[in-house]
Amino acid sequence: MKLTTTNERLKNCKKAGIILRPDSPEIKKDFTNIKNCFESSGIEVLLEKNSAKMIDEEGLLLKELCKEVDFLVSIGGDGTLLSVVRNSFEFGLPVLGLHMGTLGFLTDIIYEELPTFLNDLKNDQYRIDNRMLVECKVNNQCFVAFNDIVISRKTVSSMIKIKAKIDGSSFNTYHGDGVIISTPTGSTAYNLSVGGPIVYPLTDAFIITPVAPHSLTQRPLVMPADIEIEFKIKDEQGAVVLIDGQDTYEVENNDIIKVTIARKKAKLIHRTKRDFFKVLNDKLRWGN
Repeated sequence: MKLTTTNERLKNCKKAGIILRPDSPEIKKDFTNIKNCFESSGIEVLLEKNSAKMIDEEGLLLKELCKEVDFLVSIGGDGTLLSVVRNSFEFGLPVLGLHMGTLGFLTDIIYEELPTFLNDLKNDQYRIDNRMLVECKVNNQCFVAFNDIVISRKTVSSMIKIKAKIDGSSFNTYHGDGVIISTPTGSTAYNLSVGGPIVYPLTDAFIITPVAPHSLTQRPLVMPADIEIEFKIKDEQGAVVLIDGQDTYEVENNDIIKVTIARKKAKLIHRTKRDFFKVLNDKLRWGN
């Protein structure tokens, strides 16, 4: 099944920058084994500073690391990879996800598979997926999200009202618990749990999904990515904006949140045989 859209390759494959799952000092043994595996394949390993501090090693600040390496390696789960992609966004480096635990939607390599995969990597037997990110502007601040941006009510005692525009024209008013603006990659995250559609991750599109809407006529929308979506908070208590479920920002009544496609895409390194639909089948147990 040929659903990839690029033959992109790493410019070099000599240095890898590793970022570890936070608050996991027990991961040190795994890191040592992974580092040895990379070095056995002729790839030098550099460690990010916070990760290094966690396991009593030496490391570099992420920005310094990104300037030194050819690609990044996220060791953890999907949450770790989300953080790595967002925080290294400006450098445009491809990211390889090694999962520690259950198979993720984004991370698909386990340690036992690493020697074989690194051999494939050295022989150009891999692929780089380019995935859409979104930019969110709030009060002259700009944030990048890989999965989703969630605009949520501040308290559980009342609903929130959000007016929405597309390219400057009013199109909807949401009244409920909030709104999710998801990328195709994020369509299998919070969006899925509230009844939003699954969208193939290499698609360029916005998914706008209301959370517990007051009206049953409010439905998820899949919109083209070349638009600007604007949300205006109409609630005296304000609202909360969550970026990929990791960073939280408070906004006030009448504040405007603008969402557009990001100027760069996330680059994920995958096995050539990785099949998104097989992952869906395994994770969602379709047919079982």
